[in-house]
Amino acid sequence: MAPKEDMLPPGWEDLDRQMGQLFMMGFDGTTVNPQIRSLIEDYHLGSVLLTAKNLKSAEEATRLVLELQTIARNAGHPVPLFIALDQENGGVNSLFDEIYIRQFPSAMGIAATGSKPLARDVALATGQELKAVGVNWILGPVLDVLTNVRNQPLGVRTTGDDPHEVSQYGVEFMKGFQQARLVTCGKHFPSYGNLEFLGSQTDVPIITESLEQLSLSALVPFRNAIIHGLDSMMVGGVSMSSAGVNVMHACLSEQVVDGLLRKDLKFNGVVVSECLEMEALTHNIGVGGGTVMATNAGCDIILLCRSFPVQQEAINGLKLGVENGIIGRARIEQSLRRVLKMKAKCTSWEQALNPPGLTSLTQMQPSHTSLSTKAYNTSISVVRDKNNYLPLSNILEPNDELLLLTPLVKPLPASAVTRSVTEHMNMSLDPVAWDRTAAVLSGESVFKELGRSLSRQRNGRVLHTSYTSNGVRPIHENLIDRASAVIVVTADANRNLYQHGFTKHVSMICKAQFTAAGEVREKPLIVIAVSSPYDFAMDPSIGTYVCTYDFTETALQALVKVLYGELAPMGSLPGSISRSQKLHQARQHWLVESFNEDRDSQALDTLLAALREDSASGQRSELLGVTSSSFLLRKEEISEAHFVVRNSSTQALYGFCSTYFFPFTGTGVIGALIVDPSRRKLSIGHSLHNRAIRTLLQRKGMKRFQLGTRLPGIYLGIPAANPVERKRLRQWFANLGWNTALSRPVCSVVLRNLATWTPPDVIIQNLQGTDVSYDLVHGWDYADTVLEHIKTNTRQGVAEIYRMALGGAPDCGIIRARRQGDGLILGTVVVYNERSTLAEHMPALRSTHTLTGGISSPIISPSVGDYATVIQGLTFLGIKQIRRQGADAVILDCVDGDSNYDFLSAMGFSMLHSFEEVNCDAATWTMMPPS
Repeated sequence: MAPKEDMLPPGWEDLDRQMGQLFMMGFDGTTVNPQIRSLIEDYHLGSVLLTAKNLKSAEEATRLVLELQTIARNAGHPVPLFIALDQENGGVNSLFDEIYIRQFPSAMGIAATGSKPLARDVALATGQELKAVGVNWILGPVLDVLTNVRNQPLGVRTTGDDPHEVSQYGVEFMKGFQQARLVTCGKHFPSYGNLEFLGSQTDVPIITESLEQLSLSALVPFRNAIIHGLDSMMVGGVSMSSAGVNVMHACLSEQVVDGLLRKDLKFNGVVVSECLEMEALTHNIGVGGGTVMATNAGCDIILLCRSFPVQQEAINGLKLGVENGIIGRARIEQSLRRVLKMKAKCTSWEQALNPPGLTSLTQMQPSHTSLSTKAYNTSISVVRDKNNYLPLSNILEPNDELLLLTPLVKPLPASAVTRSVTEHMNMSLDPVAWDRTAAVLSGESVFKELGRSLSRQRNGRVLHTSYTSNGVRPIHENLIDRASAVIVVTADANRNLYQHGFTKHVSMICKAQFTAAGEVREKPLIVIAVSSPYDFAMDPSIGTYVCTYDFTETALQALVKVLYGELAPMGSLPGSISRSQKLHQARQHWLVESFNEDRDSQALDTLLAALREDSASGQRSELLGVTSSSFLLRKEEISEAHFVVRNSSTQALYGFCSTYFFPFTGTGVIGALIVDPSRRKLSIGHSLHNRAIRTLLQRKGMKRFQLGTRLPGIYLGIPAANPVERKRLRQWFANLGWNTALSRPVCSVVLRNLATWTPPDVIIQNLQGTDVSYDLVHGWDYADTVLEHIKTNTRQGVAEIYRMALGGAPDCGIIRARRQGDGLILGTVVVYNERSTLAEHMPALRSTHTLTGGISSPIISPSVGDYATVIQGLTFLGIKQIRRQGADAVILDCVDGDSNYDFLSAMGFSMLHSFEEVNCDAATWTMMPPS
């Protein structure tokens, strides 16, 4: 007999009744329709999803929920229904009621307040209002980390790009909901924070991060929420493709649900699938089969949003799976026990049939209104105001005209608050002007109240018109010329690129305005991001930049108060950008001096030795063979400047930073940044970093920055061999403004025991079966064709490596792969020995403790069809050349990407050093304050 705790309560013997509890389904309409009634009565449906399409007001929502519960009770359900909905605040609210339901900021808006107690208070208030209308399950909190802010379909639904900050706010939201006696559902596991959209919009988005990468960042909030008692988890329908995981739909994968979520993260609550009414799933698997797969993967509740035939297909598919033995009864009962346990936390028939309703909402109204005002007033963020344009009274005389330009936007998803927008989507570009008594525009309603509020505050007129993907039109130019100041509103310009282009164009026009005397006079421009704060967060050319995090009426009311000086802005950008700006301002502690070779070389060698001996930093194998001279290129065409923090009394170095500027591509590089292990966390690294950035910014033609360089080949980027150290360094650089989410893998590999090495037979066969010939060339006679070939590669140091090889005969050469017939170069690599000038800048050659030759910087033409064969052919010829010179090992450096490594490992190479190369625009740091 099974243990007592595993026994089901009486009344649950029937399979159909058991299976009904394992589905959550939605329906169309604001009243009970025959389909949802049938699902509850005939199919024993246990959970109902309500959306904005079902809910017109708090009163009608209460009535609808009560009717659903009454139907379930009359149909003999042993326990009440789960009534679930999304209520994320900001623009994503399923239930909206101007009188009884309060509006609160989005998740990112709450994070902008910097107050975690406020996050819990807002979640509690939200939960109490939902509980009053009969809801018992909230589909939240959102626990996704925006690991790539440039590609972020979630936008302000998350609390930012820092996993620990997202984790902390997620727990506060969760605790607030639970305090209101709702059960919670974390989403969207394993992460929607860095999705790639590789095909059409109907294709499933893909997660390309490895499980290790996810574990170090994206999974942190999920793991923390589980530890603190998360009730349920929604697993997304995304696909996953990386080393160690290849999943078509995460919620159908046993590896994701049972392995990663259940076993690795030790989650014992209810697992909910993403809605299976996905076109890709329907086309590839079918909903019936998908339901069986999701259940076998470990999902306890299967979500199907609205289509009654599809919902029936799912139920029948599950039943067929049980009858055919694909799913065991024990698996069904396991999920049922989890569901019943969670229902016992949040509902009973006494509660379900007696919702508090409007009486309770009326009592909450005063305190919740005050909380809403407080939350919005403290979330509005003035990111920059370089020229003190705020408050507007600084720049506008009473009779001056103010121009408001707003984008044509679609209603926010799942938001009842924006229903009215659809009534006004036929937008006119005709300007509408208000004075304090004029009627408001008949244009796009989502921003009309903003214009109205701006006009109420002052005697002067407010001009308002919209802009579209058609860009700046003559009417816009005329209005800009007429107005004394311009406000441009953007809403997710990262995804609506026309907004970005329009705003930059308007900025250019404002900067080129002329006075009556013909003098250039910049017209005040204020840019307001009313959704994602990342639109212009790192663009200092936008001198006055304000963020509201949503464009609900309440948010825009608080914005107007800030613009007119009635309210001091208190919000700050969440996550790494805000910290980077604060660090730039707060950590200028150490005197940074230019590196002096005569004075500092010996001290730098001592510092390098200390780093190599530092066991806590993972033995720092990258520094084997590195000396103080390794950092010095002494190349006329490359500007180099190196910096130290030192003890002027003892001459000891506490930190060192090397920088290089490559004029041809306008790239400034931080080639190394090292700090004495015994003096970490004292801001030495920050001081060196800031000095390096300032110096590079002064270079004429500076366009972009890069962490890591191919020449000298010491650090090709952030060291990636040690996962703990890699995570720490990624976070450290992210805090300084580097977008580490956009890093690119690069590595050096080694092949040992050359004397006994033989190439795999398949490689010899492949090389013999192509129309590619290979040769080794030396000297400048071959420069034109080689340099023409490599100009397609923009990685820093690569061109210089090739120039050194061309001038380094006989110790350096270039192996070419050429197409037979026309002699077109298809690929090249540099080959060199320990006596070459190039070897002085490639210290990895000295780390093998044996005679070693080098192959560097393979570059394959983008037009090559058989990429693997060409790179293996070049490498094979390089190995033969090096072995002919008596070397026992070969190092191949500057290898791009994981796929190249796969090709080389097939030849016997193993990883020597792995890095993550990071790039960003120079504009990232032009906002830094002066020293």
